[in-house]
Amino acid sequence: MQTPSTFEELVQKANETDLYHKLVQQLNKDLLFATINIQFDETVQPFSLKLMLHETIYKLIQEKFTDYLNLLYIVDVSEDKIKQLDGSDILKLSEQVTFLILKREWQKVWFKNKL
Repeated sequence: MQTPSTFEELVQKANETDLYHKLVQQLNKDLLFATINIQFDETVQPFSLKLMLHETIYKLIQEKFTDYLNLLYIVDVSEDKIKQLDGSDILKLSEQVTFLILKREWQKVWFKNKL
């Protein structure tokens, strides 16, 4: 599996394989496990999903850092990839983390679909 390098590519692959709704379901499942108080409707538009998740990640970094770390653990985002990000601009960092979360969720959904 070649992982997507952009959000647009991720959405395109999810739509091509008819797995976008599964991606949203997986994200909702992990957010629930992490006790993050946001759930997305399966029909949410990709841009809205990205925007709302980005806003949530930004707030977690600013206000609930332990919950943020817990979410990264539950989603299973690579610690090495997080360490590679530049943390000097929290807005940009939260955007990059949002993509890493969505990319990891996509990997889970894609793999489950291939079994």
